[in-house]
Amino acid sequence: MRTIDLTNMTWRKSSYSNPDGGACIEVADSLPAVVPVRDGKDFEAAAWSSFVAAVEGTELPA
Repeated sequence: MRTIDLTNMTWRKSSYSNPDGGACIEVADSLPAVVPVRDGKDFEAAAWSSFVAAVEGTELPA
């Protein structure tokens, strides 16, 4: 997996996020061929690592 510097990215709340603020997904869609996604609240590194592993593997349906 390649590493991208997201320090100066402009993030926006995804239209798929919960309008009440409970589950906020943010995207930075200004890069070609890649769309960084993050959780709008704090999360544990282990939880994110598990998600990435599931996406990269075959645990999630297409």
